[in-house]
Amino acid sequence: MAHLLVVDDESSIRLLYEQELAEEGHRVTTAATAAEAVEKLGTGTFDLVLLDIKLKNESGIDLLQKIVKERHELPVILSTAFSFYKDDFSAWLADGYVVKSSDLSELKAEIKRVLARKKPVKSDK
Repeated sequence: MAHLLVVDDESSIRLLYEQELAEEGHRVTTAATAAEAVEKLGTGTFDLVLLDIKLKNESGIDLLQKIVKERHELPVILSTAFSFYKDDFSAWLADGYVVKSSDLSELKAEIKRVLARKKPVKSDK
């Protein structure tokens, strides 16, 4: 399946997503900060980034803009607890948008939809 980078400042969310998405057959790497995500993006090949909008002291939207500028072929799904960001023009740069929930069926469906729409980059790490 795909190699996913999960960027979220909440360790419980990172762990939940890592476990659930691994059960779906994905290889999952996690990052707690934008800086850590940038580092991992520079050293690995990913098929999709799952990005929290509100990171501690950082903006997921800023990281989204950096990814779009530098790795425009890499799809990004925004994941947030706040539905109002969907109306933010900056969020429209993302390939998908999911409001966090304890039921991950919407997230999993969005990942499948985005990966099916984009030609995934083959993972080598």
